[in-house]
Amino acid sequence: MSYQPQFTITPALLARVEQIAALRERILAATVQVPWIPALQKDTRTRNTHSSTAIEGNPLTLEQVRAVEEGREIPAVAQRAKREVTNYFAGLRFIETESRKKSISHEDVFNLHRILAAEVMDQGTAGRYRTIRVKVGRYFPPAPEDVSGLMFELLTWWNKESVILSPVLSSAIVHYRFEAIHPFADGNGRTGRALALWELYRRGFDTHHIFSVDEFYWEDRPRYYQALDAVRRDGENLTGWLEYTAEGLLSTLERVWTRVQNLSVQSTKKLVLRPKQEQLLQILRDNKSMSPSEIWSALGISKQGALDLLNPLIDAGLVKRVGSKKSGRYILA
Repeated sequence: MSYQPQFTITPALLARVEQIAALRERILAATVQVPWIPALQKDTRTRNTHSSTAIEGNPLTLEQVRAVEEGREIPAVAQRAKREVTNYFAGLRFIETESRKKSISHEDVFNLHRILAAEVMDQGTAGRYRTIRVKVGRYFPPAPEDVSGLMFELLTWWNKESVILSPVLSSAIVHYRFEAIHPFADGNGRTGRALALWELYRRGFDTHHIFSVDEFYWEDRPRYYQALDAVRRDGENLTGWLEYTAEGLLSTLERVWTRVQNLSVQSTKKLVLRPKQEQLLQILRDNKSMSPSEIWSALGISKQGALDLLNPLIDAGLVKRVGSKKSGRYILA
């Protein structure tokens, strides 16, 4: 017996899936044998790690998460916060390594959870289904004695029946159903999002591992939780959830396309854009040209902070200064 998800392919959902497919093809066509893919992969791994752990309350900023990945010291940061981040990086590398796996077993799920939850669980044991009842907000997940059977049904559907669906849909269904079962005593949110990403990898949707989907969920956490709760309120009808996650994936691909375009104009230099630099490029795109004072005012940063953002963009050939030294303005190159 397998899990049978209930949903309707609405015009809105179909339109988003088609937009996603078209944009994905455009991105893949632009990323054939280019030298900066490893840098983009590293940046994506950092963004996914920051977003997924931050959703669960991890206090580290994106730049601090980047520092952890690079082995740099971060003063006055709790060891647990760093361990959660280190674990998530390891979990992402695990699913990248196993991205061609055709069938996902209980042991695979255990291994992933064991990596993500090692030494950061408040209750239960990493890599083992829970033996206690848990509560998530006002929701009471299934009893512990039902967990193994429900996971068996989900894995059966995932391995045998999900292939008839677009990975845009199957990854979202795995994400929701795993969270509804809540099979572990702790660490289910991070594990569920990693499993959804794993589905995109193993179905060949994100072959380069450059889509940081969890950024969308992190930026509006209340809406993310509301979308999960709405499935239960709708009698386990997944239609609204699928529309929401498709919106998130489309938004993710639009951001990736912007990053790809920015990186594509470079010849030999590699540059991983910081969030403020992406914001700066968007402001310049909207305003055509800006004075130095207009830039640091728009970004809410100091003159030196603006120069620290601008100089790497100028060196990379993304931005240039025009006009006289006194009245010069910055434009996109």
